[in-house]
Amino acid sequence: MTSQPDRRERLLAVVERDGLRCVWCRRLCTGAVRPTTDHLVPKVKGGPSWLENEVLACGRCNRHRGHRSPLDWLDECERRGWEPDVDAVASALVALERAIAERGGQRRARPYLSGQLRRLARRSAA
Repeated sequence: MTSQPDRRERLLAVVERDGLRCVWCRRLCTGAVRPTTDHLVPKVKGGPSWLENEVLACGRCNRHRGHRSPLDWLDECERRGWEPDVDAVASALVALERAIAERGGQRRARPYLSGQLRRLARRSAA
């Protein structure tokens, strides 16, 4: 099994992959707006600390989202008038599903992730 990068390395990799904008509110994460990595499948739901499970979020969105599901938080962001990066969230969820299939494990995260992907498909079809 390959070792995963540490927290700082994951943040740098997520910034390189996603850019410097929060995927939820689209604020630029520089200066006073602190960039963080946000676990799409929360750790309390069995989500791993893998790059595939993390997206760039500002500290505010990361705190306010808490343990809400990605799809619930996308709906809340839109309700607040923000324009979240739905494509980045969808890509990360699909990449996580693929990573779990390849690496195995993550028994608790699998049903949660499957439910989020089903909801995402229904949301896209609407």
